[in-house]
Amino acid sequence: ILPQPIPDKGKVLTALSHYWFLATEHVCQNHLLSVTASDLPDLPVNDLRGRAMLCRRAKPFAVEFVVRGYLSGSGWRDYRATGEVCGHRLAEGLVESDALPEPIVTPATKATSGHDENITEAQAAELVGPHYETARDMALALYRFAVEAVRDRGVVIADTKFEFGLADGEVLLIDEALTPDSSRFWPENVYVPGGPQPSFDKQFVRDWLDESGWDHTPPAPDLPPDVVTATRTRYIEAYERITERPFTRWMELVSA
Repeated sequence: ILPQPIPDKGKVLTALSHYWFLATEHVCQNHLLSVTASDLPDLPVNDLRGRAMLCRRAKPFAVEFVVRGYLSGSGWRDYRATGEVCGHRLAEGLVESDALPEPIVTPATKATSGHDENITEAQAAELVGPHYETARDMALALYRFAVEAVRDRGVVIADTKFEFGLADGEVLLIDEALTPDSSRFWPENVYVPGGPQPSFDKQFVRDWLDESGWDHTPPAPDLPPDVVTATRTRYIEAYERITERPFTRWMELVSA
């Protein structure tokens, strides 16, 4: 948890999730019911407008479904150490940010504190039970659809995290979908494998924190105003590139 909030971050995450929930209904069902202020029951509407959703209640699976199309982050670290990512043996000689031949699912546990832990698909299947394959296939289909959807918008979706839950016996996409907090978004026009990439996501803040010398022991250091402003700009650029809509239209939509 950072001491300074990023202005409009909650609205961007909600707006992008809403966009993808609607765009992927043909891929799988999700928990979204409404985002309009008049539909939110007994809540401080002015405070939550633009950053709240009315959703179906679902029982979340105890696993995050991370889909990777590129080798970055913890996937890159695991590959350097073992040649594998969550049990997937990868080709030798790959470099950081390399594209993978096919996207892979690399599950992770949901940590109540600290960092999530990467696990194998076999371990994930034990935690999720009989619905694991359904959720895994949904995650891959969602990722492939999203990659194609933004191919001509100058955005590379390097990886993303999906969460699923069960409602009335049906597996649903829940939580958020393809946001800067759950994904790595890279600008396509400067993508060059062999190192870290510029991004439209929270990696910018992570990098600043690492460069600041913080040892990840709470509390986190204060973010400089220019880092806060630059992070907000990146989040809004991600929304506008992906949706091809001005961010200002989001508040018009939810105020109905």
